[in-house]
Amino acid sequence: MKKLILSSAGFRNPKVKAEFFKLAGKKPETIRILFIPTASRYEGELKYVESDKKNFLDSGIRKENIITFDSEKPLVDKDLKNIDVVWVCGGNTFYLLKKMRETGMDKKITELVNNGALYFGVSAGSLLAGPDIAMAEPFDENDVHLQDFTALSLTKTSVSPHYNQKEKSVVDSLVKKLAPRFKVIPLTDEQALEVLDDKEMVIE
Repeated sequence: MKKLILSSAGFRNPKVKAEFFKLAGKKPETIRILFIPTASRYEGELKYVESDKKNFLDSGIRKENIITFDSEKPLVDKDLKNIDVVWVCGGNTFYLLKKMRETGMDKKITELVNNGALYFGVSAGSLLAGPDIAMAEPFDENDVHLQDFTALSLTKTSVSPHYNQKEKSVVDSLVKKLAPRFKVIPLTDEQALEVLDDKEMVIE
């Protein structure tokens, strides 16, 4: 079964955290995580990467079971064995997609998820899982000049992370524009979209 949790802010909502461990289906100390911080390039973004790691350790996940991906030093196949969770951090969505393609991690992530690993996205990582990253356009700078926004298509639904009243008109307009191509579910920082094969549920 294909399993995904697409969030705006990781474990901010305890219900999202609880669902993570439920779908991982193992004791925390035995969970192996492929951790992808690639989208986070700047200090403000990197602090969230460290926060994610701290949440893992505080939850009983072992440091040696967190396999961190470095786009400059691609992982070898042995590093990807027995992965239970693919965790993709937030940051710049365009840069993330570009690097996933360049390193071939887009295909490896897809293979892992199709073989049963739980995909957990945070912000940009959540957009990566959908059919297209167009929802990032108003919010992320496309400084890598990406032309093809086709994402991993692990789910047919895209999300709009960090949804709030201030940006409602911008998001709603883009959601309407994209509606003929695919569905978009806006998510606040307290929400996440859970996808089990073709069944979807918003975690409130």
